[in-house]
Amino acid sequence: IDGYDCGIRYMDEHIGRLLGVLEEAGVLEDTAIIVTADHGENLGELGCYGEHGTSDYITHRIPMIIHWPGCPEGQVADGLHYNLDLAPTLAEMFSAPGRPAWQGESYAEALRSGADRGRDHLVLSQVCHGAMRSVRFGPWHYIRVIHDFYHLYPRKMLFDIVQDPHETTNLADARPDICSHAARLMLTWHEDMMM
Repeated sequence: IDGYDCGIRYMDEHIGRLLGVLEEAGVLEDTAIIVTADHGENLGELGCYGEHGTSDYITHRIPMIIHWPGCPEGQVADGLHYNLDLAPTLAEMFSAPGRPAWQGESYAEALRSGADRGRDHLVLSQVCHGAMRSVRFGPWHYIRVIHDFYHLYPRKMLFDIVQDPHETTNLADARPDICSHAARLMLTWHEDMMM
C-alpha cells in the first residue's frame, strides 16, 4: 500500500510540474489535458493487493480527468463509459471529419455541457492470470468467474458497489433476480459481438 501511495504521489508531483510549465508559458488554459490509465488497482478487494487481475469494479474503474478549453470545469460525470469511448470523443471534440468504424461512443456532449448520458450497462472482461467477465449496471457489479487463478472465488459474484464499494459482501445467492438480469445482459452482448 505504501508503494502504491508513493507511486500516486510521484505521478501527482510530476503532473503538477508539467502544469506549472504550461502555466508559466501562458498556454495552460488553451491546452487540452487528459489523465487516464488502462486499469484500476485492487487494494484489498476480492482479497487482492497491488493487483489488477480480476474483473471487479475497482479494476475496471479507471481514472479519467479531462480539462478541455472552453468546457465547464469541476464537473463529475457518473455515467458508464468504456475506455474505447475516448477515441470517438476526441474525434468529435477536434471536429474530425467522418466517423471511423469504432465501437466506442462519444461522450463529447458530457464535456461540453456536463450532461452525462453514459451507457446503461457495461460488459467487462479480465483475462490476466485467470478469466472473468462482468457486467456493471445501476449499483450492481456482477462477476462470472471462468478461471479464478487459484483464489477459490465462487462461480458468480454480485456486489452493490454503492453500499459496498470494496466488494466485501457477495450478494449472488441473496439476489438471483439481479444475477439473472446480469447474465441476460452478458449473453446479449456476446451475441452482438459475434454478429
